[in-house]
Amino acid sequence: MKAPNLLFLLFFVSFSAFSQGVIRGKITNPVNGEPVAYANILVLGTETGAISDEEGSYEIMDLKPGLYNVRASFVGFKPQTQYEIKVTLARATQLDFELEEDASELNEVVVSSEFSRSEETPLSVRRLNSNEIERYPGGNRDISQVIQSMPGVASTPSFRNDILIRGGAPNENKFYVDEIEVPVINHFATQGSSGGPVGILNVNLIKNVDLITGGFPANRMDAMSSFFEIQLKEGNREAMQTQMTLGASELTLSNNGPLGENTTYSLSARRSYLQGLFKILGLPFLPTFNDFQLKTTTKLNEKTELTFIGVGAIDKFVLNEEIPEDETGEELENRLYLLDVLPVQKQWNYTTGLKLKRYRENGFWTFVLSRNMLNNEAEKYFRNEETPESNLLYRYISQESENKFRAENSIFGDEYTLKYGFNYEYARYYINNYDRSTLANSSEVIEVESTSNYNKYGAFISASRYVFQERLLLSGGIRMDGADFGETAQNPLNQISPRVSLSYQLKPNLFATANAGVYYQKPPYTVLGYQNNEGELVNQANDVRFIQNKQLIAGLEFLVPEKNRRFTLEGFYKRYDKYPSSVRNGIALANLGADFGVIGNEPVVSNAKGKAYGLEFLAQQRLFQNFYGIASLTLVRSEFTNPNTEGYIPSSWDNKVIVSLTAGKRFSKDWEIGARWRYLGGTPYTPYDEDESSLISNWDLRGQPVLDYTQINAIRLDAFHQLDLRIDKKYYFPKWNLNWYVDIQNVYNYEAEQPPLLVPVRDAQGTIQVDPTDPSRYQLKYISNTAGTILPTVGIIVEF
Repeated sequence: MKAPNLLFLLFFVSFSAFSQGVIRGKITNPVNGEPVAYANILVLGTETGAISDEEGSYEIMDLKPGLYNVRASFVGFKPQTQYEIKVTLARATQLDFELEEDASELNEVVVSSEFSRSEETPLSVRRLNSNEIERYPGGNRDISQVIQSMPGVASTPSFRNDILIRGGAPNENKFYVDEIEVPVINHFATQGSSGGPVGILNVNLIKNVDLITGGFPANRMDAMSSFFEIQLKEGNREAMQTQMTLGASELTLSNNGPLGENTTYSLSARRSYLQGLFKILGLPFLPTFNDFQLKTTTKLNEKTELTFIGVGAIDKFVLNEEIPEDETGEELENRLYLLDVLPVQKQWNYTTGLKLKRYRENGFWTFVLSRNMLNNEAEKYFRNEETPESNLLYRYISQESENKFRAENSIFGDEYTLKYGFNYEYARYYINNYDRSTLANSSEVIEVESTSNYNKYGAFISASRYVFQERLLLSGGIRMDGADFGETAQNPLNQISPRVSLSYQLKPNLFATANAGVYYQKPPYTVLGYQNNEGELVNQANDVRFIQNKQLIAGLEFLVPEKNRRFTLEGFYKRYDKYPSSVRNGIALANLGADFGVIGNEPVVSNAKGKAYGLEFLAQQRLFQNFYGIASLTLVRSEFTNPNTEGYIPSSWDNKVIVSLTAGKRFSKDWEIGARWRYLGGTPYTPYDEDESSLISNWDLRGQPVLDYTQINAIRLDAFHQLDLRIDKKYYFPKWNLNWYVDIQNVYNYEAEQPPLLVPVRDAQGTIQVDPTDPSRYQLKYISNTAGTILPTVGIIVEF
């Protein structure tokens, strides 16, 4: 028999001899953890379903492999729908539901859990599930990139995962994994910010991601633009499952299963091979990253559950000084400039945490204990020549570690919810910094080694209640936060954060929403721990403050539940106060932008103000008749003051217009195609000071040009747009599953404009040329700088 015929026969036998797919799970009440007996579970679009038993367990059999929307419902409870649940032949799918009791007896509209509006945050909440993240065009299975499809979320065309929400900076976002804060979610993160080129979290272990961009609940603190609530999957309770993903840049292994009768686990590890790939491509930098995730869930008894998570990463960034022989012109000059500017960098971070949840009849206590640490190292020599030692431009080593405890009590009544709690945090910041390149036109050298410690504390209370025959939902709360990093910050009464939200049901499927709140965020540790050469904590002496942000939000939400559709329109206004500004150059840190390295390691004062305002629209179609899509439009302005300028000027996050269009279609035989197109208005930037930059004394000290801060953000880039495409094909075998995909980023190869580079003129040997008319200066010139190239990726996912 010929090989092709034999292969066909093997595939035919595989598809002919299988048993049908199975969905199993439990239905519980999230208030008290008790099972919900006799609930109805229905696979939408079919006549297949089941009824839960007295233990809340159910089983649905005889399903063909594929993706399904599944709904659970019971009288007196709010129905819940979970979308795009994958059913295979290899293992039974574990699908649990938490049904909330319904205080309203009107039941005029059936709202799925995917479109649910939390009582605490009835507006500005978006949800994505694991399948949406995994198959997102151009997302490379990365949460930070997938979130960019949501309204109000801007991105950058460069090699970074900066998340810019409603005109705010990247460091204004906070990330919680199973209610445990994880400060760093990107590899090669910028210290003092939150961006980085690649996400750490493995989508294989993620169940849902909720993005909250306004109306923040009172039990969340220390952020002004968004909170990410990431829920990891619980390990399979019946059998071990394994997944291997082979992509263009990394290899990922995931595994989950039972660890005994009452404990499950899920874990993953990833290793990149970007260093080898980038070397083959001849790029001037060679990154390598590794990461891991672990979650265990233990049912201590019927009323007590213990969850442990661990997340971490190890990153290394070195330079590729081998110059291809065929490189000439601006391509060569760009490479030499990057080699002169980029440092050698090492970074590692981790977060570990325990969450204990203790149920009772009308609510539960939640206790969270966690620790996180970031180690960041960077080193740069003049022209990358390590000898003599005097060539050292800077050597930076710092560590941030936090130990946190939080306790919350949630009480649920017939028509109200009450929550209260407190938190405490002990932090340590270490820095060893030698720097002779930062202070332009100065012989001063920064040389500091110090350790500083901080205590942070807070408390909150919040409540929500339905009135007017359950048509109006009122929710509000207040929290206070204090810390010992400054005289003003020590008193929690100086950081009182009230907030109130409402949601009114105008019609069965139409809601009006509004929110007003005051929020505070501490400056980054790079600001708090900055010391001068005399050992003085300069910024604490300057009484650095918590940054304040006042927000107003109002909007409309229209639901079409029978077709899984949602439309929202929201207007927002954010007012910043006490924002740090640099003493050295007199500008707000919000106008510095974001790049690899460190933000805020300098003397500052809390005297800048800012505002961000705009309008955003969302049209979302969950999977329905094999089609899904998201369309979002945001009009936004972001402006800040600077001590050395008059009035408000555009911040580095002022995109003006953000458009994102994403759509996909599932076809027969398990083929799927998706596409995303995004458009972002050009952001402003600060030009170089050519006179200062060309001085030999400055260039030899810094190895890069000096910005002209008298023209802060005076020039705006052109708009950026990009089309991404993805094709998936799935195969379901009796013992294993196979998914291959092709993901093409920037299909039409659009090159986004970036600020031009000011580089020295070199001779054929690479020597920088002195200006013949002024021997105190180098000859400099501008070269074009673009970001973006067509980037095809082929990946394979195997599950067994």
